[in-house]
Amino acid sequence: MARNTRQQKILELISAKSIETQDELAEELARAQFNVTQATISRDIKELGLIKVTTPEGRQKYSREAADAQFAGKIVSLFKHAVISIDRALNIVVIKTLSGGANSAGLMIDKLNIGGVLGCVAGDDTVMIVTKTEETAEGVVNALNAILN
Repeated sequence: MARNTRQQKILELISAKSIETQDELAEELARAQFNVTQATISRDIKELGLIKVTTPEGRQKYSREAADAQFAGKIVSLFKHAVISIDRALNIVVIKTLSGGANSAGLMIDKLNIGGVLGCVAGDDTVMIVTKTEETAEGVVNALNAILN
């Protein structure tokens, strides 16, 4: 299968599960019908910028290289101050923001790496998020509303 498809699957797996080793990642990929070598996994980890982080339980797991906490906090703050409303229509989530706030809101959506989100497009005061299913869209709305509150 294509490298991009495999790497997207890796990102989905590390978001959904605490994967500690390349062997565990190889097993999960095999279950998902991706048969790859350890060298390929190592290369994918490097290309994706994955790092090991410590979980609250004190274990290690792969994670996307995160922005520092200060930057992340600023993005959340911008999101909270810019968003006027969040709604959905079938599998599309629409976020209305103050004028000029859509890019900040879209950046946060991208950084969240929510599974099932196919893409996010930001204009001046509107962000459109396309999801795979209506259920995913509902989950996105709930997650974003939780951030606002």
